[in-house]
Amino acid sequence: MKRSKEKKERALGMKLFLKAERCSSPKCAMIRRPTRPGMHGSKRRAAISEYGEQLREKQRIKVSYGLREAQLAKIVKNSLKKTGVVGETIIVELERQLSNVVFRLGLAPSRVVARQLISHGHFLVNDRKVTIPSYPVKVKDVISINPSSLNLLIFKDLLTKIKKHNPPEWLSLDKEKLEGKVISLPKNIEIPFDLNLVIDYYSK
Repeated sequence: MKRSKEKKERALGMKLFLKAERCSSPKCAMIRRPTRPGMHGSKRRAAISEYGEQLREKQRIKVSYGLREAQLAKIVKNSLKKTGVVGETIIVELERQLSNVVFRLGLAPSRVVARQLISHGHFLVNDRKVTIPSYPVKVKDVISINPSSLNLLIFKDLLTKIKKHNPPEWLSLDKEKLEGKVISLPKNIEIPFDLNLVIDYYSK
């Protein structure tokens, strides 16, 4: 499982922080082995086509946010129908996913881990268990850890770790209760992806 995550990052040529703290350390696969996986990975790549660039950027977003093809396609196509800047609308929809919010709050070390924990019923939204990682949170929603899950090993040192964590401005975090709240729609989000390429891909 660990190797497959590293291979995805190397294949897509970008740090996607799939392995939590490891991606910020010298052990990161993109630092140790920045070439593509496979026996020909070190060879010079041929110039990528415009379609190839669109496809690669789409894959980067899918892997980073843990989306299926249909989920990302729906987000982009729905955003194209709305008023406003399409790219900003896409970012809002990506960031509103419960797995991303749990990660942004510091309640899980990565989106991958957040998805797993949510799927197993370890998180609540407004005191109700939600097991869908892509669940879209709303303003005023309160996200917390299921009380019956607090004794899990993964949450053991969370009170200590979270003291150093600062969530984005659209989220508030009670570090004593290990509880977060959505105080506005996502804003001022910088993501390392070229959304124009993804919009072009789905606009065909």
